[in-house]
Amino acid sequence: MEEKKVLLSVKDLEVKFRVRSRVLTAIRGISLDIYENESIAIVGESGSGKSVFTKTFAGMLDENGFIANGDIIFYDDLEDTYVPVNDAGKKIISDSLAKLNEYSKLEPGSKTFLAMKALEEEKVKKGLLTEEEENRMTEELDRMVFERTEKSNYRMVLDPKKDKEEIKQITAELKQMDAAIKRKQNEKREAVKARKEAAKNDTEFNSYYEKEMARLSAQYKEETSREISDDVKARNELIAKEIYLSVGRYTRFKRAKTVRLLLKALKAAMERGKDLSDTDVRREVFGEEVLYVKYLDEDKERYHGECVLNLAKVKYADDWTQIRGQKIATVFQDPMTSLNPIITIGKQISSVIMKHQNIGEVEAREKALELMKKVGIPNAENRFEDYPFQYSGGMRQRIVIAIALSCQPKILICDEPTTALDVTIQAQILQLIKDLQKEYNYTIVFITHDLGVVANVADRVAVLYAGQLIELGTAEEVFYDPKHPYTWALLSSLPQLAQKDTELYSITGTPPSLYNKIVGDAFAPRNPYSLKIDTLEEAPMFKVTETHYAKTWLLDPRAPKIEKPKIIENIHEKLIDSMNI
Repeated sequence: MEEKKVLLSVKDLEVKFRVRSRVLTAIRGISLDIYENESIAIVGESGSGKSVFTKTFAGMLDENGFIANGDIIFYDDLEDTYVPVNDAGKKIISDSLAKLNEYSKLEPGSKTFLAMKALEEEKVKKGLLTEEEENRMTEELDRMVFERTEKSNYRMVLDPKKDKEEIKQITAELKQMDAAIKRKQNEKREAVKARKEAAKNDTEFNSYYEKEMARLSAQYKEETSREISDDVKARNELIAKEIYLSVGRYTRFKRAKTVRLLLKALKAAMERGKDLSDTDVRREVFGEEVLYVKYLDEDKERYHGECVLNLAKVKYADDWTQIRGQKIATVFQDPMTSLNPIITIGKQISSVIMKHQNIGEVEAREKALELMKKVGIPNAENRFEDYPFQYSGGMRQRIVIAIALSCQPKILICDEPTTALDVTIQAQILQLIKDLQKEYNYTIVFITHDLGVVANVADRVAVLYAGQLIELGTAEEVFYDPKHPYTWALLSSLPQLAQKDTELYSITGTPPSLYNKIVGDAFAPRNPYSLKIDTLEEAPMFKVTETHYAKTWLLDPRAPKIEKPKIIENIHEKLIDSMNI
């Protein structure tokens, strides 16, 4: 894989969801590089985070979901960005430059500013609970509120006529729970009140605070009264142009609002002494509010810059319309969730082509027919005006693939595209996806829980469990030399490995709750090979080969030697034998 170009780089990704007054962490610190023209399979049980992980690439998270941390850098050809040289743009640049020059006076006093902030935080902390106390009380309250919500929801589904006594009992329990929650809230308020009173009476610290803050304030005033250099002014002019480049595609209202937010973020960066001469630092500062566009050059008509797409930072809805479909397309499990039942097949394909390729209806029809033929629709001209209900399941999925490929995306996400289809059609669809990859040069990200499918599709395999990447390697490495006990369990569950008159292997237990903080290895409670350290500390990602990594303490040199289960030994031969039966 070293010779291939990285197309998508996921770094420390963390995705959370707000669910019934609680926060669920669905993706926990995944880092993964995806290469051009490769096929990578994302595997794991239901709830392991496969679909959530890939939905972040295309901005398809549910409304209650959000990216809490991390980056998703899309290394497609750097996006050339052009904005016109006009009066509105010149005003944005000149106003921004004036503000930046004013804020730059704060940079020489950054160390003193940080010292003042640290002193203020020290004083505030004296009047607050410790982090440990705050976390403990918050967790207790969250648990109590969650349990109260669950019980209330259960009461709502009971029949008022048949379940009178149970409803009466639950109502009484809810009153007790409300009283317990109120007591806990009062306990927390009293604890905070006691801390504030103690801080107020700490005369020694308060005297020190007043004297030290007065000294630092005088020093800061002197440091921030100096004039800025010509080099700083030149840097600020560059940043002002990058502000305009970064917001130039926005509507007037959105542009004005974003410029204010950017200037506020840049001021905060200057106060804290961040080196804004560094492009990476500017990208980080800009990234909190807008996709950063680096200034390249200009002429009389336009400013020119380049943008590295960080999909974790896309905030402007119109930006997703340029990414979703054109750069990243998805084929879902059930084709009827992607097709409109009251619009003809041809119209659904051609309308997408017209929107994204900016061509006329006649040319779009020709391209649509060409795509229909390529995905294997017989007699495409006569079936162009058919409706989805007139197609079989396999043919509908071929149409969904045609729509996905109509804009020639760089990444095709296949979210279990064969699960809803007849077994006899599955192999045809998989082969179609692989064959078209050679022509269209897209990267396949294949989501599945069926490792039998992976063997026929993937160059590499990423195994997910409880929102974490726990093993990564080539298909051959993960199939024939797996290292993580969870991967052993997944392979052992293959129906093809079951012996006659024996039970099919299944993984005992259930995945952990993602509402709670997971200590150690998330798979430990279900792992028959678990070590004591698995319950105490999370394993690092151990390197097996240049392409193979696994997150298990069994790879630590100090760990006992444990062989993989006999059922997956010589798995290649066993799979071949199963096909010959």
